[in-house]
Amino acid sequence: MIEIKHLAKKFAVENPKKLSEQERKDPRLQGRFFHSVKDVSFSCKQGEVLGLLGPNGAGKTTTLRILSTALKADAGQVMINGHNVLENPLIARKKIGFLSGTTGLYGRLTGRENIAYFGQLHGLTAGEIASRIDELANLLDMQSFLDRRAENFSTGMKQKVSIARAVIHQPELVVLDEPTTGLDIMATATVMEFIQRLKSQGTPVIFSTHHLDEVQELCDRVTVIDQGETRFDDTVEAFSALADGKLHQSFLSVLNQSQVKGVA
Repeated sequence: MIEIKHLAKKFAVENPKKLSEQERKDPRLQGRFFHSVKDVSFSCKQGEVLGLLGPNGAGKTTTLRILSTALKADAGQVMINGHNVLENPLIARKKIGFLSGTTGLYGRLTGRENIAYFGQLHGLTAGEIASRIDELANLLDMQSFLDRRAENFSTGMKQKVSIARAVIHQPELVVLDEPTTGLDIMATATVMEFIQRLKSQGTPVIFSTHHLDEVQELCDRVTVIDQGETRFDDTVEAFSALADGKLHQSFLSVLNQSQVKGVA
């Protein structure tokens, strides 16, 4: 069980004059601080897939980076099976597999070497690493390029290796930040199948996306964030019911209600 409770994160604005007109109008800008995440809460049970939705700049990536301990929250809790991982980042990194928006692969290393390196960081033995790489290569269809240098990879190849690297240690929770962005149809299908497999194994998955068809196909729950706050957190069925099964309209409905509350 993963529970995120009342997360908050603000950033100092170094030079307010360099802000865009849209940023100046954002109600999260207060004095010399921008409150990227103000109050975000949601939960995800074992074997569930949660889709994290929101417009650009809503606070999704900041939320996921806090969850992965790449950023330190100003307030709130992240509980994974009873452990407050924000209080112990080392435990968090053992329990969570995180894929950020940028792959960050080492270009001079092969795909296999990139994955193996992270296996070593997680304390896996050479035998465990070799076995996991073979398994992941089959699941993610990486055999044809696994032993090539990463600097020559396509976007899809990089994403597959990055996902394998994130789950090499068989984490208790997998967090994916827009995992299919920039991928072709075949690579997207492979990633979607991999998420389905994690779900079938009982591993909870939280992923952000702008593709509502992915939400419809994969997700059990939906959380919508807007202007740094949770605006919706419920099942896919409840989300779909907001607009007679039309997820796009459901999403717009949640945002419209958010804006009305903001004006009020």
